[in-house]
Amino acid sequence: MPYDQNNIFAKILKGEIPCKKINDDEYYLAFHDIQPKAPIHVLVIPKGKYISAQDFHEKASPEEISGFYKGLAKVVESLNIKNDGFRLISNCGLNGGQEVPHFHVHILGGKKLGPMLKD
Repeated sequence: MPYDQNNIFAKILKGEIPCKKINDDEYYLAFHDIQPKAPIHVLVIPKGKYISAQDFHEKASPEEISGFYKGLAKVVESLNIKNDGFRLISNCGLNGGQEVPHFHVHILGGKKLGPMLKD
């Protein structure tokens, strides 16, 4: 499946749709989720055109991968949730519940989070 240039995150990266930005650099953009599931709910997306986590890990350069994850760590630090704990989620594909075809990681925190999946 080719990358969809018109997915919502592609439009955010192009400046066509606004976001409540936290931080960015050449490798990533971090912004608040518009439908938060926890007191802190942030999305971190790479600036490259990657459909899913699998696509990103297979095709991104070592610099992109390192830059993305270092950026993610900076965002966690800036949110002041490093010591209290947080959850990282990246849904991948249809069965994984991925809704936007652009690799992204959810950072959830700000309270004690429940089980990962309900039985």
